[in-house]
Amino acid sequence: MNLKKLSQELGLSQTTVSRALNGYPEVNEATRQRVRLAAEKFNYRPNSRAKGLATGRAMMIGHVIPTSTQHEMVNPVFGDFVGGASDAYSQFGYDMMFARVGDLDEANVYRELKAKRSVDGVILQGPLVDDARIPLLNKLGLPYIVHGRSTGISEPYSWVDVNNKRSFQRATEFLIDLGHTRIALVNGLEHMDFARRRREGYVQALKQRGIPIDSALMRSAEMTEVFGHHQTRDMLQGDHPPTAILAASMITAIGVRRAIEEAGLKMGRDISVITHDDDLSYLKNGQDVPIFTATRSSVRKAGEILAGHLIELINEPGRTPIEKMLEAELVVGRSTGPATQGNAT
Repeated sequence: MNLKKLSQELGLSQTTVSRALNGYPEVNEATRQRVRLAAEKFNYRPNSRAKGLATGRAMMIGHVIPTSTQHEMVNPVFGDFVGGASDAYSQFGYDMMFARVGDLDEANVYRELKAKRSVDGVILQGPLVDDARIPLLNKLGLPYIVHGRSTGISEPYSWVDVNNKRSFQRATEFLIDLGHTRIALVNGLEHMDFARRRREGYVQALKQRGIPIDSALMRSAEMTEVFGHHQTRDMLQGDHPPTAILAASMITAIGVRRAIEEAGLKMGRDISVITHDDDLSYLKNGQDVPIFTATRSSVRKAGEILAGHLIELINEPGRTPIEKMLEAELVVGRSTGPATQGNAT
């Protein structure tokens, strides 16, 4: 099946079919859906090289991946994000390009991508609290969208983010309502914007309930299983151990759970745990009943949403920046329980 035959099957012009498949705004939604369904039915896949020659586009989306060993986007979660993004790219005939670079060379890579017209747009991931890449990309005029936000940047830019502050505020409030007052935060790297917002939510919940802030209960580093294990082990061996722990990722939470069990304690009875669950395809939080109480937000779905919005930005140059907030769902599992008289102090 080629474009001409698909157009004949639909009774539409080749131009209309092509524009529908590429997300052009002048094609109405009903026609767009009709064309997409027919393309799926007849297994039609547009030739990205031919489309590029016809439109003057590269038909390529860039993902720039830093080689730093301490960067929260370089972790297994990235695979699910790319899976979701690729679903959206394939609908519009786009391919992906991955550039692996050192942190200090990242700005030069964006300049080269723009100068060589290697990509039509990029998704910027792992934004810092004050991220210099955003003003750079605005200056270059390369279409982009940010997975997350950057607190320190005031100029307009497009983003899709999870409400990290509210998610961890709700999680902390949930533990306080269970009677816990010694609540620890095992967070990600706090120069990353998402981690900073999660700490702000945690701190705000404690302050609003009149619970003193204890810096000894706040730990921050790269979100690994070993980090979760070591920090939990150390806190449980202290004079005033936590009775509940907030973990920044499922991977970290596995380490938290290991340390709890090694201490002869039971998660959910002696120590309550809440984690953030990216709803990963390869690391599910239980089946019928979740193992961990969690703030859940699918990173695969986020990838699909960001990719779709980036293509909108490519097709509509100069449009108003896209800003989309996703809310995480608080899912109650087996890892939380009421604070007992013995562990509430």
